[in-house]
Amino acid sequence: MTENKNICVQQLKIKIDNEVNFILLDVREKFELDIASLPNALHIPMREIPDHLDELNKNHEIIVFCKSGIRSMNVCNFLYNNGFKRVFNLTGGIKRWSEEIDKSIPTY
Repeated sequence: MTENKNICVQQLKIKIDNEVNFILLDVREKFELDIASLPNALHIPMREIPDHLDELNKNHEIIVFCKSGIRSMNVCNFLYNNGFKRVFNLTGGIKRWSEEIDKSIPTY
């Protein structure tokens, strides 16, 4: 197991509102992105993460999300095991964001 850390949607909203500098990484598939998305998120599907590690800054804070938090937790573990230490999983994913922060984002 890793030093996997979680962040809730309320904490993410505060970071966005305060314009904190971080990478918001969406690891869902393209068809999911077409249904619902978060502004300014970097989209790299989970299966493509290993091929794109050089595009991510190991010193930067990275918040990873998917639909519900399962895939993003796996990506967080993978990133952590590859030297990324400031990685956070968005608990509940975009589904929870839609339910608690922005109801205009469709759930699926």
